[in-house]
Amino acid sequence: MKTDQPFLTDVKQLREQARASIDRGAVTPTYQGDVKQTIEILQSVLATEIVCVLRYTMNAIVATGLSSEGVKAEFDEHAKEEREHARAVAERINQLGGKPNFNPEGLASRSASQYVEGANLVEMIKENLVAERIACDHYRELIRFFADNDISTRVMMEGILVKEEEHANDMHDLLVAHEGKPMLASN
Repeated sequence: MKTDQPFLTDVKQLREQARASIDRGAVTPTYQGDVKQTIEILQSVLATEIVCVLRYTMNAIVATGLSSEGVKAEFDEHAKEEREHARAVAERINQLGGKPNFNPEGLASRSASQYVEGANLVEMIKENLVAERIACDHYRELIRFFADNDISTRVMMEGILVKEEEHANDMHDLLVAHEGKPMLASN
């Protein structure tokens, strides 16, 4: 049965294409991105997420003070979520035929965010807020870059961005609570 909708590919053609490039795994002929470049970009995202896991984990362990227990729990929760992001990014790299780079050597130079521990609870919160803001801006840029050329990677990054924005908001709320300053500045 023929269709008048030009955007629908004939099923026979889809089957032929799938068999012809079976060695490419999930990367089909309709993939419009640059696979090599996408993998390189995602290696940086993976490093960023790993650095965040390490920083949040360290902060959760060493945070001290009368009101540190709630903050430590928040750091732990964020470390878990950043670990989930890293896993999703690594899985996407694998789907694209790459090998996720978990090598600690050069990790800091591959990451968009920095590993800064902070000397006290407020400094830890500030450093995590800075890192989350960096991730938000970086990931928004990547989402625009992937656009319709790599929808799966874009959607994954959009989901990660939502969590990073939540993390930034959480860190801001903690900062306000511990510094007693007013909420978000109006524009």
